[in-house]
Amino acid sequence: MCQMFAGQDPARYEYVTRRLRLNGQSTSIRLERAFWGIVDQMASKDGTTTPAFLSKLHSEVLQQHGEATNFTSLLRCACTIHLGEYDQVPQTDSRFAAE
Repeated sequence: MCQMFAGQDPARYEYVTRRLRLNGQSTSIRLERAFWGIVDQMASKDGTTTPAFLSKLHSEVLQQHGEATNFTSLLRCACTIHLGEYDQVPQTDSRFAAE
């Protein structure tokens, strides 16, 4: 079973940094190549470019939470939701520390 995960092409999990503007501010986001592919799909499904999609998402996060802490982690989790894995991934109880 682990071979399916361990045997993947290293280019899939290679970091790729993209420079873009989020709501007018120049920034860069560093994600694994596989996640960029999913983010690009999400943007396409939304009928927009990836930078426009990320700006829209970032704005919505700011509206709901007041800040966008760890936006790249939010993007990775959004990718799992997009792939339909949200219901399959156990939600951890924040009361328990990681072992």
